[in-house]
Amino acid sequence: MLFNPGLEINPVFSPMGFEYGQDVFGPEVENRMLDDIRKSLMDPACEGPEIVYSIAMDVGKKEHRALLEKMHLLYGVVTYAAGRLGNEPIRSQGHIHKVSSFSNWSTPEVYEIWTGEAIIYMQEYAEDNPGRCFAVYAKAGEVVVVPPYWTHATISANPESPLTFGAWCDRDYGFVYDGVRRHGGIAWFPFFNAENKIEWKANTKYHTSELVCKTPNDYSVLGIEPDKSIYKIFEQNPDTFAYVPSPQLKEDVWKKFVP
Repeated sequence: MLFNPGLEINPVFSPMGFEYGQDVFGPEVENRMLDDIRKSLMDPACEGPEIVYSIAMDVGKKEHRALLEKMHLLYGVVTYAAGRLGNEPIRSQGHIHKVSSFSNWSTPEVYEIWTGEAIIYMQEYAEDNPGRCFAVYAKAGEVVVVPPYWTHATISANPESPLTFGAWCDRDYGFVYDGVRRHGGIAWFPFFNAENKIEWKANTKYHTSELVCKTPNDYSVLGIEPDKSIYKIFEQNPDTFAYVPSPQLKEDVWKKFVP
């Protein structure tokens, strides 16, 4: 069953993209192709869907458009294809958010899973020492927060089902891939074992690290409420997510953050 995100946006799959309701604005989707992410996979020569995922950045209810622009806040939606990339799950290559001209910070991201099963992978750094590494397993309706400056990648945990999610981002978004690409990917590679379960293999181009696999934390300090979509939370109290474009508002929260 598709989670209700609080606004009328429906994923479609032939071709992949989104249908917007009459009261919703949104762009044409951007597609990420398999060839775009090969160099960050454990097996760059693998076979898989030509279009790995489709992105629509800057969507929302028309009545909120001016407010979102004023707040420098942006809502994006993404759909991943079903299937797999060889023995690896469908996933993004991993990136850090660029330092925003609005806040002079690399900004956080607030994910909400709509359908399918996701793993939000994150590591503190894209350097030789990746720091703390987490794989946060989330189902439809669950929220995962990636803190500022962290490298992260989104992984579809169920090859039988497309993954769709929404996220709050800074309007001056941008993705920095240099560190991940320099190491041939993230610090831990997910892959399917013989039982079709995801396991993890350390990327030897990084220093030794430990991977913590977990479920999402309690993010009440960041305004996340159980059983309420992140768009509905914004609609009822827009200032809740002011820390996304202005992460310094929650500077103390980001210290030793556990997702």
